[in-house]
Amino acid sequence: QVQLVESGGGLVQPGGSLRLSCAASGSISRFNVMGWYRQAPGKQRELVASITSRGGTYYADSVKGRFTISRDNAKNTLYLQMITLKPEDTAVYYCNLRFVPPQPNDYWGQGTQVTVSS
Repeated sequence: QVQLVESGGGLVQPGGSLRLSCAASGSISRFNVMGWYRQAPGKQRELVASITSRGGTYYADSVKGRFTISRDNAKNTLYLQMITLKPEDTAVYYCNLRFVPPQPNDYWGQGTQVTVSS
């Protein structure tokens, strides 16, 4: 099995920055995609950014140019560098891992709260 633990969330002012981390452990195939999702109150969970084991990336239009996803395969750690944060970025951010080819269920962390407010 795989375990994911997020950290780095907190309260920041608009225009501020945060870096989220996700530490992965367990039996992890080298063929995988890791990503960050977020869910605000009353809204569905949405994909923010993802990265393949080879470094290919995807970003949602709402965060493109402000967020940078990266991974350190030696440390089995996923990162999300967030700058120029907006109140609309307020949400619980979740780390996700899926294998390629996919298994029936993805793996999820418990989430870390990001609040952007004056």
